[in-house]
Amino acid sequence: MLEDRNARSGVARTSLLPLLAGIALLVTPTVAFAGPPFLTDDPEPTETGHWEIYGPLMEGEGRGPDYEGSAGVEINYGAAPNLQITVGLPVAFAHDNTGMSWGAGDVAVSAKYRFYHDEAAGLQIAAFPGMTIPTASNGMGAGRLTALLPVWFQKDSGKWSVFGGGGYSINPGPGNRDYWTGGLALSRQVSDKLLMGIEADRSGADTVGGKGTISLGIGAIYQLKAPFRLLASGGPSFEDGGGPAGFHFFVALGLDL
Repeated sequence: MLEDRNARSGVARTSLLPLLAGIALLVTPTVAFAGPPFLTDDPEPTETGHWEIYGPLMEGEGRGPDYEGSAGVEINYGAAPNLQITVGLPVAFAHDNTGMSWGAGDVAVSAKYRFYHDEAAGLQIAAFPGMTIPTASNGMGAGRLTALLPVWFQKDSGKWSVFGGGGYSINPGPGNRDYWTGGLALSRQVSDKLLMGIEADRSGADTVGGKGTISLGIGAIYQLKAPFRLLASGGPSFEDGGGPAGFHFFVALGLDL
């Protein structure tokens, strides 16, 4: 969900899988896109004085006929060198055997601060703490302030990038529990217009007696006529202990100003 993505990307929900950790290639560093549409976030802030807007944006997750998600807008602003402010404004939806429900979602606010950047080595690291504000209606939100305290890294090598990290999610409320979350992704600039990547994401159980999940995904960013680009990702999700696979998806129009 949009509020969950900002809870992942500043308030986050992703994972660390060592399987991908050794894939970084040591070539000449270049800049590469990361973050949306991937579940895994990146440390690169929006350029100072510029805007990155994702909207219309739709994302969701579920298992079989039961799914939930949000549609809305995510706004990123480069407020100062190495500092990005992000706001997510979602309309939430959920579907189960009783039908479809809609309502305002929880507004997400976060701040990304890149505290390490070595251009020669192609390495950067940032903290991206954030929170969701209980603005939802019709029972579509957490009903409380939630937060995530993550750190993200990125290593660029030629046309390849490895990025990921994770953090601790604060998830108050009856029956809820705090949990760790993180992820790792590998992307390649296939052409001047197309970037593609794969990722692995893990989230601990967010309820007492609940189960953690692992999500795998593939994503792509296609550059349209400036300042627009298309972003999409998706893949399966698996609960600890087995059971039928779930799914997740993300699609958005990006605007760089």
